Amino acid sequence: MADIIRPTLAAMKAEGCPYKGVLYAGLMITEEGPKLIEYNARFGDPECQVLMMRLASDIVPALMACIDGRVADMALQWRKEAVLTVVMATKGYPGTYEKGSVIKGLDAASQMPDVEIFHAGTQRSRNGEIVAIGGRVLNITASGKTVAEAKERAYAAIEKIQWPQGFCRSDIGWRAL
Repeated sequence: MADIIRPTLAAMKAEGCPYKGVLYAGLMITEEGPKLIEYNARFGDPECQVLMMRLASDIVPALMACIDGRVADMALQWRKEAVLTVVMATKGYPGTYEKGSVIKGLDAASQMPDVEIFHAGTQRSRNGEIVAIGGRVLNITASGKTVAEAKERAYAAIEKIQWPQGFCRSDIGWRAL
């Protein structure tokens, strides 16, 4: 915040363009500290899924307060649980990958307690199956009392998903653990 976000907002304000809205900073954590890769004027995913699972307040009044310049008047309520998201991507991503592979087991995975599955690159085929149509396809998001518990739930849900053409990283959350 001190090295990247606040200086950016101060510079925009000084130039007569104060920022209102969601500002998502894409960062790379290096040995020298965080490095800015990009800014987006939107929520980022999978980061947004983690926030939405923890947000106990209604987001609409918060967004309206942002538009009206009343953010300082907002007091958002947050759930105390830890939340973790694991991205499932099509094999080959971020390079070349095939589209149209069938994903099964989503119903069983989504019925697990404290698990939400966010679709990013799927569609329903003509025969009703869920198929992958993108590189980053699913965000498996889980909550728990601790990061370790949230991680365990997310990966347990992934175990229920049958998608041979998909993959995910196994090291999500390692810094927090």
